[in-house]
Amino acid sequence: MLRFLFLAALIYGLIQLWRFFHNIQKYSQPKVSPPRLTGRMVKDEICQTYLSEEDALKEKVGGKIYYFCSEACRRSFLEAKKKPKN
Repeated sequence: MLRFLFLAALIYGLIQLWRFFHNIQKYSQPKVSPPRLTGRMVKDEICQTYLSEEDALKEKVGGKIYYFCSEACRRSFLEAKKKPKN
């Protein structure tokens, strides 16, 4: 009977030791949080899409800031600004 109690205590101790080290590994890893955005959305002047201000490419023309989703949209906008209006 004493052997059974000793074996049960040993198994219980090993399980608790495994849970302890398992929890250390689980909680010691840094938590990955989603990127925090300000929530301000801006409109691309060429393709008319909305995107966050943090992700947008910015171009200042004539004192006004324009926002673009890609370099291609930015180039198209600048080329259109250079062309004379008929």
